[in-house]
Order: sequence, then C-alpha cells, then structure tokens
Amino acid sequence: MDISNLIQTVLIYALPVVFAITVHEAAHGYVARYLGDNTAYVMGRVTLNPVKHIDPIGTILMPILLYFATSGAFLFGYAKPVPVNFGQLRNPKRDMIWVALAGPASNFIQAIMWALLLVGLVAAGVDETFFIKMAQGGVLVNLVMWAFNLFPLPPLDGGRVLAGLLPRGGAQDFLERIEPYGFFIVMGLVIAGIVSTWWLRPLMGFGYQAINLLISPLTALLR
Repeated sequence: MDISNLIQTVLIYALPVVFAITVHEAAHGYVARYLGDNTAYVMGRVTLNPVKHIDPIGTILMPILLYFATSGAFLFGYAKPVPVNFGQLRNPKRDMIWVALAGPASNFIQAIMWALLLVGLVAAGVDETFFIKMAQGGVLVNLVMWAFNLFPLPPLDGGRVLAGLLPRGGAQDFLERIEPYGFFIVMGLVIAGIVSTWWLRPLMGFGYQAINLLISPLTALLR
C-alpha cells in the first residue's frame, strides 16, 4: 500500500469529514433545543467543537481498519449520536421529523458551500491540486452523509422521519422493535450492495444535479 498516497488522501478529506460530522450532529441538537428538548445542550453537544462529536471507534478506528482491510474499496464510520429526548419536544411526533432532518439538511448545505468554493477556486485560477481535491471531497463527503442518513430505517435519520410520518399503530411499533438491530441490518444491506445500488447512487445523482442547478447562475456569470 502506498503510504504517501494514504497520507495525502487523509489530509484531503480530514477537514471536510470533521466539518461534515460536527455540523451534522450539532444541527440535531440545535433544532431539538429550539423545539423544546435541552438534553443535548445541557450535555454540551450543541457545539461546533469536533471533539464532542467524535466516537473513537466509529469515527477513527473503524474507517482506518476498513480502509486497510478493503484497500480503500469500502469505508464506513459514524459520529457519537446527539442525545434527544423526543418526549420533551413540544409536538414529539411532528418535531422528531424536523430534528432528524436537521442533520442531513446541514450536510446538503455544506455540499453546496464546498461546490461554491470549488467554483471560486477555478474562477480565481487556483490550480493547486490539493485544494481542488479538498473542495471536491467536501461535496462528495457531505452528499454521502446526506443520502446515507436519509435511508428510511432506524436508527438512521431517515428512519426517524419515517416513524414521524407513519400513523400510530403497527408500522410504528414494527420500527421500534427493529431499531435495536437497525445498525446491523443497515450494515448487512450496505455490504450486500443494496444501499449503494438502490439508494445512494440514485439519491447522490439527484444531489449533484440539484447543486449544479443551484450554482449554475454563478458559474454562468464567472465564464
């Protein structure tokens, strides 16, 4: 394995990843506090300090082990989840949807910002490969987090959204029963390629198209 290439890849993606996970988790806590639950705020999790959101195993150890085990073909990681007491929300069933959507929404906004940075770098004539790849990596990382977390299975954010949208009864009870095993179910679907083929790729394709459309007036102006 090319160690120098690995170090360069880590340096390129380090800043986008740190921002992506930090803002994602802080957004959950901020919206929860706004809607009535102070749990994350009291625990110091409504912050942009990345140390508060990094999980030693999920954020550091697991991605490194998977990188070496699969030669970079498969990477997966997670941050320390922000605690939310849904019962404290003013309207738990409705507000849990907004709390869940806050994280992925923050990633989509960050993807747009990285795309704008990329356009700005190109327009300014900056041809330093490191910065260009970092901006491209910022778009990629955030679109992956946006799309993956919207997968409609708990404990992912999409599962929370689905639970909030479904009527009370059997469907919600089913989601609650499978939530303790949700992580392993999702991992199984990821390894089987189902999540990538039927969810990530289509949604990320849509995400790239949406961002290109949103920034197209700026790119046209800078030509």
